[in-house]
Amino acid sequence: MQAADPINRIKDLLPTPPLSGRVVVVGAGKGAAQMARSLEELWDGPLSGVVVTPYGYECNTKRIDVISAAHPVPDRAGLEAAQRLKATVANLSSEDLVLALICGGGSALLPAPPPGFSLVDEIALNEELLASGAPISAMNLVRKHFSTIKGGRLAALTKARVVSFVVSDIPGDDAALVSSGPTIPSLGIRRDALEIIDRYRLKLPRRMLDFIGTDVADAPQPADATFASHSHHLVSSARISLEAAAEFARASGVRPVVLSDCLEGEARDVGRVHAAIAREIALYDSPFTKPCVLLSGGETTVTLSSRGGKGGRNGEFVLSLALAIDGLDVFALSADTDGIDGSGNNAGAFADGRSVRRFVAHGINGDAALAANNSYSAFSAVGDLFVVGPTGVNVNDFRSILVR
Repeated sequence: MQAADPINRIKDLLPTPPLSGRVVVVGAGKGAAQMARSLEELWDGPLSGVVVTPYGYECNTKRIDVISAAHPVPDRAGLEAAQRLKATVANLSSEDLVLALICGGGSALLPAPPPGFSLVDEIALNEELLASGAPISAMNLVRKHFSTIKGGRLAALTKARVVSFVVSDIPGDDAALVSSGPTIPSLGIRRDALEIIDRYRLKLPRRMLDFIGTDVADAPQPADATFASHSHHLVSSARISLEAAAEFARASGVRPVVLSDCLEGEARDVGRVHAAIAREIALYDSPFTKPCVLLSGGETTVTLSSRGGKGGRNGEFVLSLALAIDGLDVFALSADTDGIDGSGNNAGAFADGRSVRRFVAHGINGDAALAANNSYSAFSAVGDLFVVGPTGVNVNDFRSILVR
């Protein structure tokens, strides 16, 4: 988490202040308030602006206003925050400079439905996307075609030069898809959004589908002259955290194996694959010799089979893995680096070769819990939740599996 703190990179990437214009900050995401506070410490000249962050993720700032809103399902506070961000940049001139602080979570925090639609429509879209099992990159591509702020539209509102600092929670680190890219346009077009809607069988109202199929839904493209003077920097990502973890492992005498920083797929399936690799190492010292630690990042998904279960993608990953490593000398942690896994109070969960025995001792059927997407309840009962609270850093999921 220390390695992924964006302040380590932002300080070396700050642009030259304008000669006569203003410097205005806008931002959104789970670490936007912390990024704003860091920027205040680094920037010597005049500075003002506003960022939006989820409830509970706030921190004290002096010159930049922090607005709180709901995540992962939007609320009216987010709607008002989106309007505030648009108003903040709309009247700036070419002499001014906008510093945009963008990190994961901004898609839900910045609801701004198209004309003729309401917050209720955007809530319905988000709820359908969250339950679909679609990867975050696909969800954000759909979102940017049903918005007046995403897909580069916030930056398109201003004549000022925009410099964006991005903390990536997107597998593959496409900066234009982080928070659905309010200040960075992407190449995705509405046809791509419609294909995603069809592929994941999203049940959207006909009028919403009709809108996404029209020209007005198209977001501006990167080649648009509006963005000619704009730039962006990727200041933190999962790769940075994984490399730091790998170095720590080496210093501890354990061989690190970084599987990938951009894993996607159903959480339970990815858990089984990780468990299979760990089992091969534990039993046969192949393809890596013990002791070693498997490290991976990215973002898995959960396709809900029941609305009654409680637990996020990291809990589901760990529960699936726990069932498959029963009896082995293997220890695992999977957690969301922002400190919150799904909508619970935990970042993730721990598991080891004795997890199944602990479940049984507490009357828990692990397979049934997994089938019901109820990982939180299972790990809570045995005391294996990982609870840290909001961290202010969001570089997606972190998975570590130690084989002794």
